[in-house]
Amino acid sequence: MTQIKSVILEGTKYLVDSAQPLGYLNGQTNVDKEPLPSQECNLAALCEMAKDLPLVEDEEQERGAQLLVGEDGCTSHVDLFSQVTENKADWATVVTLMGEEYVIPPHTAFLLSDFTRIQPLVHYGTRFDLIVMDPPWENKSVKRSRRYGSLPSSQLKRLPIPLLASPNCLVVTWVTNRPSHLRFVRDELYPHWGVEVVAEWFWVKVTTFGQFVFPLDSPHKKPYEVLVLGRYRCSADISESPSETSEVPVEDQRLIVSVPSALHSQKPSLSEVLKPYIGAEDKCLELFARSLQPGWTSWGNEVLKFQNVSYFNLTPVDEKAEVEDDRTAKEKQAQGFDSPGKT
Repeated sequence: MTQIKSVILEGTKYLVDSAQPLGYLNGQTNVDKEPLPSQECNLAALCEMAKDLPLVEDEEQERGAQLLVGEDGCTSHVDLFSQVTENKADWATVVTLMGEEYVIPPHTAFLLSDFTRIQPLVHYGTRFDLIVMDPPWENKSVKRSRRYGSLPSSQLKRLPIPLLASPNCLVVTWVTNRPSHLRFVRDELYPHWGVEVVAEWFWVKVTTFGQFVFPLDSPHKKPYEVLVLGRYRCSADISESPSETSEVPVEDQRLIVSVPSALHSQKPSLSEVLKPYIGAEDKCLELFARSLQPGWTSWGNEVLKFQNVSYFNLTPVDEKAEVEDDRTAKEKQAQGFDSPGKT
C-alpha cells in the first residue's frame, strides 16, 4: 500500500504540474453548467421483460448482425434484444425505444441484453483484440443508492471471454478499491479465463484545481480506482500466425488523472491511452457498457443509457457543415491566412 501511495502522490503531482501551465486543472471550465437529464433509465427493466421473448434460432443467429441503416440510407426496424445491431453508416442515426430516442454513432455495433441473452454476441462471430469491462461490483454504496443493479463476483466467470477474445487479446477490468475484488480478479477471474495479468494502472480522480477528490489516506473512499490489464493466452491447439502472436509490452503502474464525470460511475474513455498497445485495425469490445463508441462493439443491459438524446445537442447535417466551414474560416483568419497585407 505504501508503494502505491508513493506512485500516486508523485505521479499525480507530475501530471498536474505539467497540465496547469497549459491551462488545465486551474479551477476553470469552458463547459456551461446545465442541469443533468433527470429521466429514469428503464433499459435494464426492458431487458428483464425481453427474457419472455423467444430466442432467435441458432441458424438465424449465424447471420452475425442486423443493420440499423439499410442500403437505401433509411433506418430499419430492428430487434435490439436478440441480435447484435450494427450502424455501418458514416453518420449517426437515432432509434426510438419505448418512447425514448437514442443516438447511435457511426461504425458502431451493440447488443442490449443481460447475462441470459449474451449468446448473440458470441454468434456475432468476431474475435476481439481489446476487451474493456466495468462490472457492477457489489458494495454497500450501490445497495443504498439503487442507481444500478450489482452482480456477485462469482457470476463474472460466466462471461464467455475465451469465445470472444483473439490470441493475446488485451483484457482490461475496472476494479473498486475493495481488496477482495482486486484479489478475485487477479487470482480467480483472470486465471479462470486463461488471462495473464501484465499490469496494474490507476485512475486518479481530482478536482478542477488538480486536488484529490478524497484524502489519499481516507479509510473509506479512495481518490483512485484500479485497472487490471491482462493478455488472453489461448489454448495451444489454436493455430496462430506470427502477426497474431506479436504484442506490445504493457507498462506497469501507469496513471490516468482526470476530473470525474458528473454522471454517476461513468469512467473516462480508454481508447487513446490503450492505442499504443493494440493495432490500428484491432477490434474493440466493451462489456457492461452504458454508452457507445465509434468503431467499438458494446454490450450491456443499459448499453444505450448515455446515448439518450437528452445528453446531446443535435445538429442537422447541413447546419453542421455550415458551422464547420465557419469555424475553419475563423481559424484561418486567426492564423493570418486571410489577413490584409498577408501573402
